[in-house]
Amino acid sequence: MSGYSNVGNRGVYEAGDQRNYKDSEVPRPERYEEGVENSHLPNDSKDERSIANRLANEERKEHMKDQDEPEIAALKKDPTLPAKLHGNEPSKGAKVDADIQAEEEEYLRRKGKA
Repeated sequence: MSGYSNVGNRGVYEAGDQRNYKDSEVPRPERYEEGVENSHLPNDSKDERSIANRLANEERKEHMKDQDEPEIAALKKDPTLPAKLHGNEPSKGAKVDADIQAEEEEYLRRKGKA
């Protein structure tokens, strides 16, 4: 054997575009601007949302501004109620919260502030 190969042409054995660059030499593409301030405003005229979607969003805001969600309203009355509404047993923490809330209400009733 002669010690070299006759397979393929000379370009097969050259580095070509397979080069190891130093970190300082690596060509970096420009990054796209991410998270531009005020890019997701609901009333933005350049937003791609339809008029119907904008109207539905405003109606939802008006409706939710006046009242709490049912679970939040129930939680304010009784900490164990949301779990009961879902058919689950209340957690130990919810039971403790209910006891504390009952004690505080009784204390305020005795003081005449409730």
